[in-house]
Amino acid sequence: MKRLVLIATALLALAGTVPASADARPDRYELTGDAGGSKFEGIGADERRGLFYVSEVTGGEIHRGTSGSAQTAQWLAGDGTDGRFTARGITVDAAGRVYVAGGPNGIGTGHPDLWVYAADGTLLAALRAPGTDVFLNDVAIGPDGAAYFTNSNDPQIYRVADDGTGWRTDLWADATGTVERRPGFNLGGIVLTADRGAFVVAQGNTGRLWRFASADGTVSEIATGADLVNADGLVRQGGTLTVVRNFSRMLATLRLSADGRTATMVGQRATDPTRVLTTAKVLRGQLLFVDSKFDEPTATPPYEIVTDPLA
Repeated sequence: MKRLVLIATALLALAGTVPASADARPDRYELTGDAGGSKFEGIGADERRGLFYVSEVTGGEIHRGTSGSAQTAQWLAGDGTDGRFTARGITVDAAGRVYVAGGPNGIGTGHPDLWVYAADGTLLAALRAPGTDVFLNDVAIGPDGAAYFTNSNDPQIYRVADDGTGWRTDLWADATGTVERRPGFNLGGIVLTADRGAFVVAQGNTGRLWRFASADGTVSEIATGADLVNADGLVRQGGTLTVVRNFSRMLATLRLSADGRTATMVGQRATDPTRVLTTAKVLRGQLLFVDSKFDEPTATPPYEIVTDPLA
């Protein structure tokens, strides 16, 4: 019987009609929200475990889903849990630890700016970033295994790691004097280059891309000649860089060199006009985009992660 099923599936594949039961995955994932409306922003992917994590701006809850199920569930409570009232970027390291950026959570409050959780949800660290007016936006894992957080209020990147005596946050790179602080959101999306020698970072309010050398934080501009205003999340797949342009409702595709020194525009396409997509991550070959609901004064369901972002 098993042999017959395999043969039938192969024939259907040749005909272009493979049934949904043949290792299909959902084309969208449903998030639970609050009765008063929920808005979302960041997403992190755990490739080894097939999990993804989504941050809720309104309350700071963290949701978790699996690549094979359309339903997600709240993983971590918000509304002050661990001092978290809002949450932004998320990433996951090789050990399954989850890093959460707090956006403005600590500004004028004394609350943490970021959190680190074990794979089982145990809180490992709730930290303040040195300095004032720090808005931690997005986060990526560096070649040294540490987490690197962008600051949307100043051209800075913070490094977070356990140095053997405990978790700590340090100002790793300060590009003041090279990257001009402008009104609105400055540094946001961040990804590691293919050769692991640098980070590519988006400056959303100007639409510029910046290269931060992973060895010492030296910064230089990556000329694109493209309109990337409202650049938010960045996704690198090999030599292809996808830029999610939230309120512009566009996806830009660039060809990125392995060292991140050059980027050439390939094209731009409009996204679904009914959604404001903030960022995306790849999980087991599938791109997952966050529908933020930022365009709705009071957000209403359905709350979704989508795989087809285009208009």
